[in-house]
Parts: sequence; C-alpha cells; structure tokens
Amino acid sequence: MSRPRARKPRRRRSLGPRAAPFVVVTGLSGAGKSHALRALEDLGYFCVDNLPVSLIPRFAELTLTGQRDVRRAAVVVDVREGSELARFPAVYRRLKRRFGRRIRLVFLQAADASILRRFSETRRPHPLGVDRSVVEGLAEERRLLQPIRLLADQVVDTSRLTVHELRRRIGESTGGARRVTPLVLNVVSFGFRRGAPADAELLFDVRFLPNPHWVASLRRWTGRHARVARYVLRAPAARRFLDLTAALLAFLVPEHIAEGKTYLTVAIGCTGGRHRSVAIAEALAARLRRLKGVRVRVRHRDIAEL
Repeated sequence: MSRPRARKPRRRRSLGPRAAPFVVVTGLSGAGKSHALRALEDLGYFCVDNLPVSLIPRFAELTLTGQRDVRRAAVVVDVREGSELARFPAVYRRLKRRFGRRIRLVFLQAADASILRRFSETRRPHPLGVDRSVVEGLAEERRLLQPIRLLADQVVDTSRLTVHELRRRIGESTGGARRVTPLVLNVVSFGFRRGAPADAELLFDVRFLPNPHWVASLRRWTGRHARVARYVLRAPAARRFLDLTAALLAFLVPEHIAEGKTYLTVAIGCTGGRHRSVAIAEALAARLRRLKGVRVRVRHRDIAEL
C-alpha cells in the first residue's frame, strides 16, 4: 500500500457555520477524487490522500475535538486500502453516531465509458488491474465499494462534469458553496527584449505609445515616477487603451471567477519594461482594484534593467 500524502491547507475565508469540518472522499478510480481533494484544499481543508482506515477515527477525533490546530480535514479512502477497506463501513458508522453532521461522506462515481476514457487518456493502470483489464478491475471495484456507497451522505456522478463543475459540487457537498474566494489578478509589466512572461494568460503590447526613453530628462526615471507616468498617460491612445482594457477585464474577471479560477495574470509589455509598460500597469491596476471579488497585485519584472 502506498504511503499517505498530506497536503497543508491554503489560507481561505471561513466556510461558515454549516460547513462539515471532516470530510471523507471515496469512490471509483478515475471518478475525480484527486480533483475533489484539491478543491477541498482550496476550501481550507487539511487533506490526506490514502490514509489507512485504522487511523481515521483518531484523525477525526483530533480534528473535531479541537486537540490540534487543524480545524477542517479531509481524507480519501478507496480500494488502495486493500483488505482493510472492508472495515471502513463500521468505522464510519461509529464516527457518524458520535459526530453527526460534522462528518460527511462523499462518494464519486461515473459511467463505465467515462472512466474507461479517462484511463485511456492517462494510460494509468487500474489499481485492481495488475493482472486484469481496466474493465474487469472497474467491475470488481464497484462490488467492493457498494457497501460504502450505501453509507454516503452524497453521491456525485462526474460523468459529464467539468473540473470546475466538480469543484462547485464539492463546495456544495461540504457546505462551503457560499464561500467567496477573491481572484488574484496579477498585473505584470515587462520588456519584450527579454521575452514575454511564461505565466501570462492575457498579454498586451503598449509599444505604440510615446516612449519616454527618447526624452533625455525622463530616461533615467521609471514608469513609477510621476513625470514619466504623466508623459505616458497624457497620450489619447493611452487613455483609450486603459478604458478598453479595463472594460474587457471587467467582463472577463466575473467569468473566470464563475469557472472557479483563483488567479489571472495580465502582462503589459513595452520594449525595455521600464517606462511605458510600468506606467500603464500601475494605471490599469488602480482601475481594476474597483472590481468586486478581486485582489490586485502589481509586479514590474524588468524595471531594474538598464
């Protein structure tokens, strides 16, 4: 049996008083348990994949009785447990009697065709398919997990769900559907002579604007200097660019949030990355900070370049 892997939770806003503080994720291989665990991690859960059944009661007790710093935890239980899996129904019934709604079991399943396609795409063997086909392993897995499926607080069929839809369903399953995670909007200025940022999702070229580099009194300053910023932003094209780009992002940001994205990187480029891109990035960020549900960060990659 492979060793359990623990993931530290990311800092997020409170899930609210109705959120289940201890979640057990189980289900078929290929049904999305890894994506579900990542969604729970983003919701602030301390996540452990493949925790032995014998350790679950103690881990739940430590979490739910306040004996450790972790306030919310999630574990994955599946056929990798081997023969120990048969003990899980009795373990979960005892925990449910003791903790009630504070503990929740979510079972993920999918149609055979969907699971077979996913295994084909990833080319991974089925956990029970060492000496058998994926079809045979899946049939055996369904049989072994049926007693656990009957105990589930919620069964989620992922056959036709996108990753983002699954994240939303997991949020609903744990009571965290109303949680609002601010989208981190990274505005990065850069110089094309050093190449575009590799993580840029939206890229804008502002080399059409007047270049302060050719003004002797401005050359030594950067776009963060008031005189350079005024020089760049007084151009009608600069103001028009800011209006149009801010309007575009005002439309795009809510769409990204609706799809479950937590960050978006917007890159603004000029020749050297010291003047025009810096001034525009600062001005654009000021406008974007007015958007709801957004935390704006500004980074000037090449501002120190000469």
